Amino acid sequence: MTYRLNVGIMLINNNHKIFVASRKGQTDSYRWQMPQGGIDENENPFDAAKRELFEETGIREISYISQTKNWYTYDFPDWIPEEKRKKWSGQKQKWFLFLYTGLNIQKDFSSRQDMEFDDFQWVEKDFLINHIVPFKKNVYLQVLDEFESIITKKKHFLEITPAE
Repeated sequence: MTYRLNVGIMLINNNHKIFVASRKGQTDSYRWQMPQGGIDENENPFDAAKRELFEETGIREISYISQTKNWYTYDFPDWIPEEKRKKWSGQKQKWFLFLYTGLNIQKDFSSRQDMEFDDFQWVEKDFLINHIVPFKKNVYLQVLDEFESIITKKKHFLEITPAE
């Protein structure tokens, strides 16, 4: 079995919070996640990340910050539909860190074509870790660990940059 190539997107705002979205129709506490999606044939991961972010959230106004050095994997649990598990044992993800540069995220989110999510919020990393579906938690911890020093530097930069 192989892993499906995938991208994940950590989107932060100027208040140093992380964008998470709630999977449509779910009400459990593990419904929150960062955007992610498959890499199309002949598509590079960076372009896939921008495309997936737009398709899932309606967000286009972003500034690239970084990407993970590593690809991270997770296995699908048994409760994932069998047709998906017949093709792949899980997902192999490259993660990208972007800054939201838009002016109206509610308008962006309302304009999206993909209705995978029905709500969003900006959260601290502790919320994210406590509300991600358990089989993805290890990947989220690794991604947060890899991006933490970059976000801290960005946070410092944003705090010392004069307001326009």
